Amino acid sequence: MSTARTTATNGPLAAVLRAETRLFLREPGSLFWILVFPTALLTVLGLIPSFRQDDAALGGRSVIDLYVPVAVLLGMIMAGLQAMPPILTGYRERGILRRMSATPVRPSALLTAQIALHGAASAASALLAMAVGRIAFGVRLPEQALGYLLALLLAVACVLALGATICALSRTTKASAAVGSVAYLLMMFTAGVWVPVQTMPDLLRRIVGATPFGAASQALDQAASGSWPDWVYLGVMALWTAALGAAATRLFRWE
Repeated sequence: MSTARTTATNGPLAAVLRAETRLFLREPGSLFWILVFPTALLTVLGLIPSFRQDDAALGGRSVIDLYVPVAVLLGMIMAGLQAMPPILTGYRERGILRRMSATPVRPSALLTAQIALHGAASAASALLAMAVGRIAFGVRLPEQALGYLLALLLAVACVLALGATICALSRTTKASAAVGSVAYLLMMFTAGVWVPVQTMPDLLRRIVGATPFGAASQALDQAASGSWPDWVYLGVMALWTAALGAAATRLFRWE
């Protein structure tokens, strides 16, 4: 009986995941912004000679060393805030989720599939950015691999929880695009896309460190340098993930 119930549950979920994967792979725009753009930006910055030179003010590291974690976070931001919310909001706006509720496939299967796909795309983008940083510019791989992986997983969970919250709050695709764009710009700043967090003034760095991606940027940088990520930064990401996840669960509506 238990095996039959598990098969019945997993069958529709697997079918939805396969269908959503095919649709996702047919979207070259999303694939470019998630997988290609962060690494392309890293490559452009790496081609600037001064960015490859070690700087005593940066602890003997170069600017490009600091930008690898930023590129890793940028792919996550693209996936969670620009790609996922319009898809889910569009499904709800067109009544797809409501119609699914009358079938054996629960609407939650669609949400699970989207989170899995965008989480996987974020991970692939991170691997690509680190590989290009290492091969093209000699950026060392994370010296504290376990701490880096933990910070990476928390950052992915946080951005997907934020994306789900935007879906929950937005009733139309236009609204989700507007809210997502505002959140996207804020998260890009706190992640250090325009100014590396490590070079910000002390007060601003402390403020940014209380945001999910400011904490993620500093945690990833610490792990890349060989130190265990500060538990404060890991805790900030965990708290944001829990709070946003609870908000998304409470506010999300299928129709």
